[in-house]
Amino acid sequence: MEKIIQLTTENIAEEHICCAFSDKKCSESYHAKKEWLKKEFANAYVFRRIDARAKVFIEYGPAENGWAPVYAPNYLLVNCFWVSGKYKGNGYGKELLRLAMEDASSQNKEGLVTIVGTKKFHFMSDTKWLLKQGFETVEKLPYGFSLLVKKLNTKAQNPKFSDTAVKGETKHKQGLVAYYSNRCPFSEYHVKTSLTETAEKRNIPLKIIKLETMEQAQNAPTPATIFSLFFDGKFITTDISVCMDSRFDKIIQKAVG
Repeated sequence: MEKIIQLTTENIAEEHICCAFSDKKCSESYHAKKEWLKKEFANAYVFRRIDARAKVFIEYGPAENGWAPVYAPNYLLVNCFWVSGKYKGNGYGKELLRLAMEDASSQNKEGLVTIVGTKKFHFMSDTKWLLKQGFETVEKLPYGFSLLVKKLNTKAQNPKFSDTAVKGETKHKQGLVAYYSNRCPFSEYHVKTSLTETAEKRNIPLKIIKLETMEQAQNAPTPATIFSLFFDGKFITTDISVCMDSRFDKIIQKAVG
């Protein structure tokens, strides 16, 4: 098993962050994610990965400081959590999860909480796998998101989604609305370049809303603050590939029926 390392303000300049490290077109948003991490490290945020050029990592921090519309006092909120490629099935996911639970215990937290798709959503953790690891579903939203917990204190209050995210609607009712943040190194490039070109080609109005602060993210109309696309006010997808001209029509048609 490869060594697991933790990124800090001292080593992040030299270390990669797993996603988009060789994607030249996303280089600016890659560095924006690094800057986002540097700021969040001051809020007790944790980024661990294996010591290899691979997508095998976990990110989490105190839910009170989380960039998501979730009320989960005294929990650690797990954000991105990936094990990909040849590293699957070798115990890395369980070890990363164990380290997160160890941190929760040492900090006297109630446990871990995470947002997933009730069915698998793009750019979100594997729901079925997490349930097999002892997570439980405490809330489901009608447009496809679930809130999972793995408790250390079985008597702890269940987390819940904030009211802003319950309906899966945005106040902007015409055309496309994209919410995104620098939590992902792919988001900014594809929203500002790919999606802009795709919408212009189809003469569809597009409004882009960048979540630039924790407070904005905690009051977002979507639990997926990495990227969420709405169409005529309704949530459509977390799949960033919808931004691309070659994928847009298929994804939209599937979503709107």
